[in-house]
Amino acid sequence: MNAAATPRPVQRLIDEFSRLPGIGPKSASRLTFFLLRAQAEHVTGLGEALLALKSETRFCSVCFNITAVETDPCAVCADEKRDGGLLCVVEEPLDVLAIERARLFRGRYHVLHGVISPVDGIGPDELRISELLQRVRTRPVKEVILATNPNLAGEATAMYLYQQLAGNGLRITRLARGLPVGGDLEYADEITLARALEGRGPM
Repeated sequence: MNAAATPRPVQRLIDEFSRLPGIGPKSASRLTFFLLRAQAEHVTGLGEALLALKSETRFCSVCFNITAVETDPCAVCADEKRDGGLLCVVEEPLDVLAIERARLFRGRYHVLHGVISPVDGIGPDELRISELLQRVRTRPVKEVILATNPNLAGEATAMYLYQQLAGNGLRITRLARGLPVGGDLEYADEITLARALEGRGPM
């Protein structure tokens, strides 16, 4: 459709959808016109859910995973049945969900919110690395599992973390190679993740 012939509110929503990862102009247009045909209460519900996503969530003050505003620390950090001495370091909140689906890990998490990537201007200071180092110094952590993605940036981040953590009396491990190189944790199936956790080895 010619943008000049598209009403401004319609084009604005198409443009906003196009900003989302994995959504191209055609998909953005399909989503927009689906909502145009949808019942008003469905569109209103979507709008309210989007607003609540920002206003009713926050980062956990301990692990920096996503949690509800009124639940801090998050449910995982507050669960006394979990092993506080076992800490799994991941890139993103989606990785926490992926590991939890395997139903094997009973430790706690630390979410970096990205990886070190000089090409993208992301260094250690842009991530939750200083908080991780502070956490292992002040809490009874015995093992740190470096569960960054098995790609170039993930490996570089894991190596940097290993260098920062080594010498503190910690056992530092890396997920086993059950995970495909170049893949992301969020797309791994439960069996692959379970085997990777069980087969983790020294860094």
